[in-house]
Amino acid sequence: MSSSNKKLIAVIGATGQQGSGVVRALQASSQFKVRALTRSPDKHRELADEVVEADLNGPETLKAAFEGAHGVFLVTNWEGGTDELKQATAAVRAARDAGVKHFVWSTLPNVEAISGGKFDVPHFTGKAKIDRIVKEAGFPHHTFVIAPGYYQNFVGSLAPQKQADGSVGWALPLDPDVRCLHMGDIRELGNIVAGAFAHPDEAGNGEYLPLVGDFLSFNEIVETLNRQGHNLSYKQVPKENFAGSFPGATEIAEMFSYWEAHTYLGSDSSDQIALASKIAGLRPTKFSTWARANFHVQAP
Repeated sequence: MSSSNKKLIAVIGATGQQGSGVVRALQASSQFKVRALTRSPDKHRELADEVVEADLNGPETLKAAFEGAHGVFLVTNWEGGTDELKQATAAVRAARDAGVKHFVWSTLPNVEAISGGKFDVPHFTGKAKIDRIVKEAGFPHHTFVIAPGYYQNFVGSLAPQKQADGSVGWALPLDPDVRCLHMGDIRELGNIVAGAFAHPDEAGNGEYLPLVGDFLSFNEIVETLNRQGHNLSYKQVPKENFAGSFPGATEIAEMFSYWEAHTYLGSDSSDQIALASKIAGLRPTKFSTWARANFHVQAP
């Protein structure tokens, strides 16, 4: 396909874990030309066919960023008190004004709705509340993708820690016997996004497409790692003890309680998971496969 016939996809957050996977997957498909949007294009010239400056907090930068784009992928970053609703609304408006045909939004389950207000997990529910804005914008096609618990967190924010008893592992307010965690290699979300842009008839009518490589309890996670030669412990701790232990811990404790009651995705999502794998054209990586290649515990 000559490059002039390729559909141009603008990717917001192109340097982040989700966005960079989307850029790679779109580049691997011969149907698309990729415009990576970043706040500092000079640092990332090699990222894509085009690298353009865009800032979700500066809506005036978005007009040019979406000019001529067939599709847009949007992910917002909730850290640091970001006003995701404001950012996403600006992006949706700018994309609509630019005549974008297919809008893909990376969302999360609406914990407030799923739990009837029992659990408060703003970084999930805040994203879910943007779904309606995308839906009502009137794009010819729109798709929702859902990021799971990142395998990458096990070498990042959820890495095992040295415990009081001298072991290395986890002390969390989560029942380790409850199978509740939908997980995946976040770099593979891009395969679903690229598949959605390639198959708008099947995946561009408001479908929800979660990336799920595995569905495990915490005990199953620990057993998987220990079978691979690690020696990790798990201790369930009371929610109250955990909640005040570091900034943001209260919300994480709430999130664990939500998972226990409703699972990460919040409901039976087997049909959505199956459609997502079909659209991606390949099965996502299992946790054990990812861990064997990527999970290494430093000796204490």
